[in-house]
Amino acid sequence: MNHGRWKLYTFLGLGLAFLYLPVLLLIIYSFNESRLVTVWTGFSTQWYRELMQNRQLLEAAWLSVRIAATNATFAVILGTLAANALVRHGRFRGRTGFQLLLTAPLVMPEVITGLSLLLLFVTLEDLVGWPNGRGFTTITIAHITFSMAYVAVVVRSRLSQMDRSLEEAAMDLGARPLRVYLSITLPLIAPALLAGWLLAFTLSLDDLVISSFVAGPGSTTLPMVVYSSVRMGVSPQINALASIVVLIVAVAVCIAGFSLRQRSAGANSPPRA
Repeated sequence: MNHGRWKLYTFLGLGLAFLYLPVLLLIIYSFNESRLVTVWTGFSTQWYRELMQNRQLLEAAWLSVRIAATNATFAVILGTLAANALVRHGRFRGRTGFQLLLTAPLVMPEVITGLSLLLLFVTLEDLVGWPNGRGFTTITIAHITFSMAYVAVVVRSRLSQMDRSLEEAAMDLGARPLRVYLSITLPLIAPALLAGWLLAFTLSLDDLVISSFVAGPGSTTLPMVVYSSVRMGVSPQINALASIVVLIVAVAVCIAGFSLRQRSAGANSPPRA
């Protein structure tokens, strides 16, 4: 038994090292004084100072954050509506086709998705004059088309496993369906909504292929800037930027974990007399 547990811990440690050791090395070398990212010459924070003065990287990062936040919000709304249609409305005409179209972005190659969206935007601009060029709007719409599929999968799983007795009791007491959904259903599926929002935000922030097709000259996202920089050699500023992103993600995960623990502790505590 101990031997089996030792093997389990060994494989777990190797897996975690494979995933997180490169990230740790990236953070360490972000404090490297040398311009060569693979040669350590001394501790320095100069690359963080230069990063704060790199207008191109900062503008690209701000654009990516705005696109990701907008995309995540609309993806949660549309994905939740789609999940409700599939779980709560039983069989309806066109259900199979709707489900296939909803899950298609999950398996569709990004090159095909990006090219098809580019042709769509160009055709719309020729026919109706919208969108006027490609930029924030086209990138956001493109990201919503595939992000909402992931949100729908997450929310659908939660809805299908949820106990509907509370909803039925509320309707028996005279509550209207909309009131029941806002007061009971949404709080119960809130963790799934948060998970879907974070997933859509991450997918949008990380996307490169689709953004390259639908972005215009004045709308360069952070992954596009990083990719173009890496092609000419990895800059230490990229390491500094990646370290800041890792720190932000780590803080967000810790806050989310603490909030869930507090919520769980409050739910399990005995009621006051």
